[in-house]
Amino acid sequence: MKLYITAPSPFARKVRIVAREKGLSDRIEEIATDPYADAPDLFAANPIVQVPALIAADGAPLTDSPVICEYLDEIGEGPRLLPASGPERLRVRRIETLANAALEMGVKRVLELRRPEHERSPSWIERWTRNLGRALDGLEAADLRADPLDMGVITAGVAASWIGFRHPDIDWRAGRPRLVALTEALEGRDSFRDTAPV
Repeated sequence: MKLYITAPSPFARKVRIVAREKGLSDRIEEIATDPYADAPDLFAANPIVQVPALIAADGAPLTDSPVICEYLDEIGEGPRLLPASGPERLRVRRIETLANAALEMGVKRVLELRRPEHERSPSWIERWTRNLGRALDGLEAADLRADPLDMGVITAGVAASWIGFRHPDIDWRAGRPRLVALTEALEGRDSFRDTAPV
């Protein structure tokens, strides 16, 4: 299998963590690529040229980190990171979606701040920053634990650490001691250490 990534991408990091947790690292070739260069291999795997993109074992391309993670969860070893059905699956998906929303707000903020200063929208930056904070508050209120590990917990940890990495001007730790404790516990795992953003 081939996994197209960029090292700083939190969505790619989530997939890379799941691959390691599910014992699939030796079956996946990680290929660093530049989505902004419209790399032909990435374009073939994902027509909108975004990472992560996975060429699955059967040769079919998979895009979008929740889809890729669910596939890896099904074919990998060990306990399921996403329950198969029922209320527990919905709970995990709810947390994963909230953490993904925090990441989406953070990515929008990054892209806006990369524009020339005279083209930036202060109102959008403010809105995305506010929404990002609300999503983190929701994760704090969820009182998550690093064990047992699941897709919601992984995504929450990735979101918090990436926001700290990419947005040092946002003090995501303030008033969120449970999210801080979760992130610190997760960052001690080999799968998180191996995929730290650079």
